[in-house]
Amino acid sequence: MQKPRKRKQPEVRQPPQPRIKPARPSISLGKPPNDPYPTHPRPTPEECRAIRDDLLAFHGFPQEFAKYRRQQPNSSFDQAHGFLKSELLDGESKETVLDGLVKTVLSQNTTEVNSERAFESLKSAFPTWEDVLAAESKCIENSIRSGGLAPTKASCIKNILSCLLEKKGKLCLEYLRDLSVDEIKAELSQFKGIGPKTVACVLMFHLQQDDFPVDTHVFEIAKAISWVPALADRNKTYLHLNKRIPNELKFDLNCLLYTHGKLCRRCTKKVDKQQTKESQDNPCPLLKYCKNS
Repeated sequence: MQKPRKRKQPEVRQPPQPRIKPARPSISLGKPPNDPYPTHPRPTPEECRAIRDDLLAFHGFPQEFAKYRRQQPNSSFDQAHGFLKSELLDGESKETVLDGLVKTVLSQNTTEVNSERAFESLKSAFPTWEDVLAAESKCIENSIRSGGLAPTKASCIKNILSCLLEKKGKLCLEYLRDLSVDEIKAELSQFKGIGPKTVACVLMFHLQQDDFPVDTHVFEIAKAISWVPALADRNKTYLHLNKRIPNELKFDLNCLLYTHGKLCRRCTKKVDKQQTKESQDNPCPLLKYCKNS
């Protein structure tokens, strides 16, 4: 006699579990960022001051940054070198924070001359930021074409203005003057296309805050004189230098390193067929720091 077959129990399928994205590490805006290279002892305050003085003696203070220099708080060093705070000079107009942010966007991946021309053309075509926001993207692109990357920059500017109007009800960034550095970084980083370097430039030039932007020139020199490890990237270089460089030296040192990086390729071991006569006829004042690296 055959045994009765056991009825096969229906398989119970478990509902698919939703994929959970790994949580991003939280960033505390209330605390200064940690130094990514805590065991790297350079630059020292003494080295920062020496290089500032050497570059100042070699180049003089760069005139393109002079109007921003006059807005910095006075110190005994300022008085000794004639950097006295003053009113706007003839022909200078007072810039708003929003002016400064748009100027910084237009300066990306182009020369100072081209970005200035693009900003002047934009303001000539659209006298107010409300006019810019109401304009067609193509019209904005045409007005800033001399600065390069016109479609990308026009889209970024329109996005800044539309987000600002939506969140604040008016096209104005002057409220940033009353915020802390971390709060300013959080506010500006919300705009699409605004990265750490742009934020740092707005902080230093247009809000008179102690910050140290790291562009290509500053980054190359920092590596050449071993202020950061050889494999450092630009973002970690920014964090490290902002922790190491004394606040009172940041503005002058940044402007001078940027200027020197444009004019001299000896200290970064790069060949430039358009080296200036200044760089050809005078020894680079940073070479001794490269040799000691």
